[in-house]
Amino acid sequence: MKLVVRQLVIAATAASVGLGMAACGSAKESTGSTSSGSAAAGGTVKVGLLLPESKTTRYEQFDKPLLESNIKKLVPNAQIDYYNANQDATLQQTQVDTALTKGNTILVLDAVDSKSIQASVQKAHDAGAKVIAYDRLAQGPVDAYVSFDNYKVGQLQGEALVSAVGDNASKGSIIMINGSPTDPNAGQFKAGAHSAIDGKLKIGKEYDTPNWDPVTANQETAAGITAIGAPNLVGVYSANDGMAAGAATALKAANVSVPLTGQDAQLDGVQRILVGTQTMSIYKPYGPEAEATAKIVAAFANGTSLTPTDVPTTATSGSGQKVPANLITPIVLTKDNINDTVVKDGLYTVAQICTADYAAACKEAGLQ
Repeated sequence: MKLVVRQLVIAATAASVGLGMAACGSAKESTGSTSSGSAAAGGTVKVGLLLPESKTTRYEQFDKPLLESNIKKLVPNAQIDYYNANQDATLQQTQVDTALTKGNTILVLDAVDSKSIQASVQKAHDAGAKVIAYDRLAQGPVDAYVSFDNYKVGQLQGEALVSAVGDNASKGSIIMINGSPTDPNAGQFKAGAHSAIDGKLKIGKEYDTPNWDPVTANQETAAGITAIGAPNLVGVYSANDGMAAGAATALKAANVSVPLTGQDAQLDGVQRILVGTQTMSIYKPYGPEAEATAKIVAAFANGTSLTPTDVPTTATSGSGQKVPANLITPIVLTKDNINDTVVKDGLYTVAQICTADYAAACKEAGLQ
């Protein structure tokens, strides 16, 4: 499976404004017609790629290059303008304005804050642009959504933690380090995790972590250990690998070794899994996600309708819109399937994973 980028948020090329083509109609009306700015007509298709931040390694390392390469593969005449909001919701709103001013008629949008971006999504819609929510479902009149089954992600994390804690469940409590309250995915991860954990593990402390910040996660874990008592801690739920890094540091400082979850299959997360300081992660294949997004971009660029293959289901946003969606199945990553997932799919090479500090663990896991 080729690596391709995660959820592409896409806005379709509307009929070219000012050409007065009767067959094309207005920009707002034209979701399937062609114009001088459409791929079918041979014109340049201007695509705005708006990602939320660079603190999480995936966005710059995987999402951006994979989305760009897949879009260019299917829409060779695409002009892609890239914007990164650096975790600033207000900056991202300004970037949407800039994208529209530049003439970007398809927006692939991974929202910093799904609620505050609603006015910008409405503005793009009113301008005749197509907005595809990538990875996070923005509020407002979004045209399509590509992501993973986020409730299932949390459920798989919770099930893995319950299994790893095992008979120790009766001996103490867990800490839950959830994601950012402004990220709609975080709420779905949290709900899915609770569906698996509630009634099976006692939750001693639970935190929602602004901006998915690893430093804050470290502080939350340390505070949780103090509140619960190190001997009474039996596990830590972390919603992603970035925060798991902070949690792992706090656990080490307290001389505590308990199961720890994660998500995103970050390189450091994979390495922690190998040496046993993290139990699992969730691998979300960026290839299929990016391919799915690029297909939607191409459909909008060429003025064709989305098919049930493009968007086999729907998702409901926080503002109540039912959005055509493609939700890809996540995979539980453990020491046993590193070679068959992130290595096989080309996310990382064995050399990248098996640096000197991890050579012995790699050998034991059969990676060297």
